[in-house]
Amino acid sequence: MNTIAEVYDRIEAGPLNPVWISLRPRDAVRDAEASGPLRGLTFAVKDNIDVAGVPTTAACPEYAYTPPASASVVERLERAGAFAVGKTNMDQFATGLVGTRSPYGACASVFDPRYISGGSSSGSAIAVAKRLVDFALGTDTAGSGRVPAAFNNLVGLKPTRGLLSAAGVVPACRTLDCVSILTRTCADAARVFAQARGFDASDPYSRVPRPGEGAAPWVAGAFRFGVPEADQLEFFGDGEAAALYDDAIGALERCGGVRVKVDFSAFREAASLLYSGPWVAERMAAIETFLREHGDAMDPVVRGIIQGADRHSAIDFFRAEYRLRGLCRAAAAEWETMDVLALPTTGTIYTLAQIAADPVRLNTHLGYYTNFVNLMDLAAIALPAGFRANGLPFGISLIGRAFSDDGLLALGGRYLGESVAEGVPPGCISVAVVGAHLSGQPLNGQLTGRGARLLRTARTAAGYRLYALSGTQPAKPGLVRDGAFQGPGIDVEVWTLPEDQFGGFAAAVPPPLGIGNVTLEDGAAVKGFICEPYALDAATEITSFGGWRPYLANRDR
Repeated sequence: MNTIAEVYDRIEAGPLNPVWISLRPRDAVRDAEASGPLRGLTFAVKDNIDVAGVPTTAACPEYAYTPPASASVVERLERAGAFAVGKTNMDQFATGLVGTRSPYGACASVFDPRYISGGSSSGSAIAVAKRLVDFALGTDTAGSGRVPAAFNNLVGLKPTRGLLSAAGVVPACRTLDCVSILTRTCADAARVFAQARGFDASDPYSRVPRPGEGAAPWVAGAFRFGVPEADQLEFFGDGEAAALYDDAIGALERCGGVRVKVDFSAFREAASLLYSGPWVAERMAAIETFLREHGDAMDPVVRGIIQGADRHSAIDFFRAEYRLRGLCRAAAAEWETMDVLALPTTGTIYTLAQIAADPVRLNTHLGYYTNFVNLMDLAAIALPAGFRANGLPFGISLIGRAFSDDGLLALGGRYLGESVAEGVPPGCISVAVVGAHLSGQPLNGQLTGRGARLLRTARTAAGYRLYALSGTQPAKPGLVRDGAFQGPGIDVEVWTLPEDQFGGFAAAVPPPLGIGNVTLEDGAAVKGFICEPYALDAATEITSFGGWRPYLANRDR
């Protein structure tokens, strides 16, 4: 971590454009007075996100205004101790995945200046990739935070819609927009995300997950990742990208993933709706007055795309919305077979010259794997996935259901080989089972049917006794703690259960059993099965077997 002065020295050693549109003055930043969990970290802000006292241009100088207050997400990060250094370049009005549609210059990949940086959060990605700042904020409606991450070997978190406030953000498609986070590691992204998120009453689209909505029990071990059928993959002639995607699939398998073939057609059709359908009218809604009065001041490609809204009616929108709901229902069947969807972030990369010659069609190619995500209310994280022979990076994206963000960050860290803390998966409760709920036993379906996953095998702390209970169907043991007893401990399995499923699971436990606290050999305390003492009068102690399975094996001989 560098001091703020060092950061400014490094930024000012090069030209302002095309990465930056404006910088805050050095004396606006008080390094010594910063406090909080992000103390001393610096960040860049895409120039469609307000920073108090700094012009917001959305990469259109004629549109510029100077906000008196920062966007809510910027305020949250600065309260946590981070410092917004300046505003970064972007595809004008966040319309594009290329990073070239700006009067402040076209950004290029840090790995080869002949190639595009990706957009629309182009300057934010370059600022992080060049290590000018610790992290950056972008926005992502169609892939604008993920594509530049892929082209600059970064992590790009596109959160679930509404988890990061969009108050103080110039909208592109207000119902779809997300503030995104660009970092060099998943751990950094998680750290920033934890401080940036939170309900904001000033944003009517702000929301927080209900209990269990963010549950990611699949983080615990084996996880199922969806891969499209071969004929649904598209690399636009980029054979190296196809090979790197295959390599990434292998890497996911090596870190515990189980590949599942899925039908990508519903996702792909949803992606096509974003620009070919009436959602482009929402871009017009955001800047209609400006476009009608100052359209000549806009980038001609951006203006042409947004003016396409005039071709659509309200009737078109409702028809497209009906179709989207049908596609989401079709996709739901695919989600039943997988925990995450693993896709290339883009099928290929283009040079600046190629984009200049064919700006709309090639931009559409770049959204092949990204455009559907916000329409279908999904979360995503873009991850580095190797390099082509010419040194250009390739990236993959892990996509999950709404509110799976923390799970995606943890899984992304595992994929990248980062040190990931062991523990209870996001949105879950650990439950120790000792008898009929063990793997392969008759009541295990009460766990798996609620989405539980096996976290680990373990033993209880010394001092637990195990009894075979009388008259239970199916046969069950009773686990009892005896403070005067020092035994070897009892074998258990620790399962992780979505928190919204825990109540129903506990309610199904019949007497004399119940759910209480069980201490494990390593000192961890988890929820688990306990037994009421009255049932022990007719029970047989089986502690010497060390667990239910050894007892059953001996009983059945």
